[in-house]
Amino acid sequence: MLSKPDNGHHDTAGLLNFSWHKRVWLLAVPIILSNITVPLVGAVDTAIVGHLDEVELIGAVALGASIFSLVFWTFGFLRMGTSGMVAQASGAGDTSAIGSTVLRSLLLACILGVAVIALQLPLLSVCLQVFDGSARLDALTAQYYNIRIWSAPATFANYVVLGTLIGLQRTSAVFVFQLFLNLLNIALDLLFVPVLNWGISGVAAASVISEYAALIFSLFLIRSTLHEAVKDFRPQTLLRRYELRKLINLNTNIFVRTLLLVLSFFYFNSASTRLGATTLAANAILMQILHICAYALDGFAHAVETLAGHAQGSKRKTDFHNAVIVSTVQSCVIAIIMSALIYQFGVSLILLFTDQQDVIDNASRNLPWLIALPILSVWCYQLDGIFIGTTRTGEMRNAMVISAFIFVILSELLLPQLNNTALWLAFSLFMVLRAITLLLYFPRIQKALDANAA
Repeated sequence: MLSKPDNGHHDTAGLLNFSWHKRVWLLAVPIILSNITVPLVGAVDTAIVGHLDEVELIGAVALGASIFSLVFWTFGFLRMGTSGMVAQASGAGDTSAIGSTVLRSLLLACILGVAVIALQLPLLSVCLQVFDGSARLDALTAQYYNIRIWSAPATFANYVVLGTLIGLQRTSAVFVFQLFLNLLNIALDLLFVPVLNWGISGVAAASVISEYAALIFSLFLIRSTLHEAVKDFRPQTLLRRYELRKLINLNTNIFVRTLLLVLSFFYFNSASTRLGATTLAANAILMQILHICAYALDGFAHAVETLAGHAQGSKRKTDFHNAVIVSTVQSCVIAIIMSALIYQFGVSLILLFTDQQDVIDNASRNLPWLIALPILSVWCYQLDGIFIGTTRTGEMRNAMVISAFIFVILSELLLPQLNNTALWLAFSLFMVLRAITLLLYFPRIQKALDANAA
C-alpha cells in the first residue's frame, strides 16, 4: 500500500518521541553489532601475524588489506546504490522496482568481479609501486594479494545483498549474515595460521573461503525477494534504457566518491610506509581500532540511510527530519562514549595487537588523535547515510573531491617537518572536511523533499 505524502506539520517532536528513538535504535543495533565484527577480522589478522617473528608481516597484512579496500570497496556502490534505490522503492510500495534493482545489481556485481580477477596483475603492480616498500614487504604483500583476489565475485555479490537487506530495513538479517561471514573467517584464520602454519597465505585463504560460503547463505536470506524478481522477470524490464542509465549514473558518482575515499586511506598507509616499518605497524594498529569505532557508528548511518530513502519514496518529509535528528543524536552519544573508552583503555588495546615495544611506544604517542577521532568523524558518517539514502550521489562525489585533495596536499606539506604527527593531523582534518562539504549541500535535499511533499 502506497504511503501518503505529508506536509511536515505533524509528528514534529521526533527528538522527544520515544517511538522514533526505539525505531532508530532497533535498526541501528543489529548493524552496530554486525559492523563491529567486520574490523574484528582485520584485528584478528593483525594480532595473529603480530605475534609471529617478522615485523614486516604486520605491515604486509595492513598493506594487503589496504589494497583490497581500494580494489574491493571502490565497488562499494554496489551496496550503497542498491540500498538507496531499494529503500525508495520500498517507501513507494513498488515491489517490481525492488526486484529489478536487485537483479541488475547482481548481474553488474558478477561482471565486475570477473573483470577484477582478469586485471589482478596490473593492479598489484601499480599498488606496490605506490607503496614503495622493501623487497621483503612487497613479497609478503603479493603472497596475500594473489590468493585473496579470487574472492572478488562473491564479495561484490554480497555487497548487493547487504544493500538489499538494509534498504528493506531487515537489519537483523544483516547481523546474521555478517556474523556468519566474519566468525567463519576468524575461525579459519585460527585454523590456518597458528595450527596449520600457513602464515600470511592462510590469512588470505580464510577470507576467500568465507566470502563464497557467505554468498550462498546471503542468497538464502533474500530468497523471497529473488523469487518475486524471477517470477516477474522480463528481459526488457531488466534492460530498460532509462533504468540502466539511472543505475549507471548513480553508481558512477558513488564509484568516484568511494575511490577517492579509499585512495585517501591508501595514501595514509603509503605515507606511513615512508616513515618506516615501526611507524607503519603502529599506524596500522591505531587504524584497526578506529575502524572498529567507525563500523559501529556506521550503524546509525545505515539506519538513517534506509529511513531517509523510505521517507523520500513515501514522500513523508516529517519522517525524514525525525530520522535525521534522532539518529544523529544517538550516534553522537555513542561517539563520545567511544572516545572516553579509548582514553581510558587505549594502551591496553594496543597491547592486544602486538608485544613489540617499539611499536607499542610509537602507537601510544599518537593515541590522542585516536581519542578525538570518533567525535570528529561521526558527522561525516551520518551525512553519508543521509545522502546515500536520498541518492544524492553527485553531491557526495563533489564533497569527497574537495576533502581528499586538501588531505593529500596538507599531508605532503607538513610531513617533512612533523612526520607522523602531520599525517594524523591531516587525516583528522579530512574527516571534518567531509562533514562540512556535505553539510553545504544539505539544503538541496530539503528543497527536493519540499517539492515532493507539496
